[in-house]
Amino acid sequence: MEVVQKTLTIVLAGGVGSRLHPLTEDRAKPAVPFGGIYRIIDFTLSNCLHSGFRRILVLTQYKSHSLQKHLRDGWSIFNPEIGEYITTVPAQMRMGEGWYAGTADAIYQNRYLLERSKAKFVTVLAGDHIYRMDYARMLEEHVRRKFDVTVACVPVPLADARSFGVMEVDDHLQVRKFFEKSKDPPPMQGNPTYALVSMGIYIFDLPLLLEILHRDHQDKTSQHDFGRNILPGIIGTHSIGAYRFGGIEGRVTQDGYWRDVGTLDAYYEANMDLVKPVPPIDLYQKDWLIRTYHGQYPLARMVPSSSGEDGSVTNAMLSGGNVIIGARIIHSILSPNVWVQTGAVVEDSILFERVRVDSGARLRRCIIDKDVHIPEKETVGWDLERDRQRFTVSEGGVVVVPKGYQFHSHS
Repeated sequence: MEVVQKTLTIVLAGGVGSRLHPLTEDRAKPAVPFGGIYRIIDFTLSNCLHSGFRRILVLTQYKSHSLQKHLRDGWSIFNPEIGEYITTVPAQMRMGEGWYAGTADAIYQNRYLLERSKAKFVTVLAGDHIYRMDYARMLEEHVRRKFDVTVACVPVPLADARSFGVMEVDDHLQVRKFFEKSKDPPPMQGNPTYALVSMGIYIFDLPLLLEILHRDHQDKTSQHDFGRNILPGIIGTHSIGAYRFGGIEGRVTQDGYWRDVGTLDAYYEANMDLVKPVPPIDLYQKDWLIRTYHGQYPLARMVPSSSGEDGSVTNAMLSGGNVIIGARIIHSILSPNVWVQTGAVVEDSILFERVRVDSGARLRRCIIDKDVHIPEKETVGWDLERDRQRFTVSEGGVVVVPKGYQFHSHS
């Protein structure tokens, strides 16, 4: 589609992700592993790939090494010689002495890249949500309806809407009001238990975006944020359209799944969605697969213990390099190169790369970050009071063992 070729895509990937700590202790939020083999940003970039959006700037800032390494290893797939690229753009202080001060400021500081791109449209995406979406379909609607700005939106339960930007729209899906993280968000017309929230996906005409960002930069009272300042500031002076996610989604199957995994509990539940008998997000559509970096691992193996004890795997996701020796894996996700020894039980848990679980250990409702060695007969997730003295425990009771944690020898 011709308009796709005229579009520059910006992925905002510099967030601190403090509510995901300690998973963000050494990595940016979009680089947090997800679903065993993916990183969170893979979902946004895969949507770009399948939508035909191939001029992509990834704006990084906070602890970006892990993210940049992943993009280098897994996403060096476009050819700059024909104008395709995925380029990381770290904060460079081009416009002053400060780092990116907000989502809008991050783009403003790189406006020379926008001007140089000679694009007609700019698509702004968040790099930290789990969903599949055809952005080309949204761009078609933006052009067809001749909006100045188009914002993707999705209904969420009213009780959850306080964490998002909430929109009021008219019968023509034109945004009339915008409330950023309101304590009392307005419900949708005709559906009082839901609110229509912004997905953090925007399409702008490029000249307008540059004009708005320049004006926002001059405002010393602004937080330089799209939800707090940019969108509310142009309602009434510009036409802002709402694009309903989960409707006509082009080539992608219409699972309508979208999750903001900004908290430990939301992150855990989104992972657990993948091990439901019928996952609510379709990762198996052959022409809309989620791309990632795959390391060189042997096939997963399940073998009996030296004493002949058989293990079992029930409703779980395994990865390359996994070795399960007479152990039980129940409703869990194992990243590559995880070993689980004789008599161990892993239940309702997420294990990152290179985790080792020794004989007789028991894990329940926990997230174990990379390079952790669980000692023999250790328990995590069975005594939350004890766990709180050692680890982070989420509001929902999920125990998070940080990367490289060293257990004391088990008595």
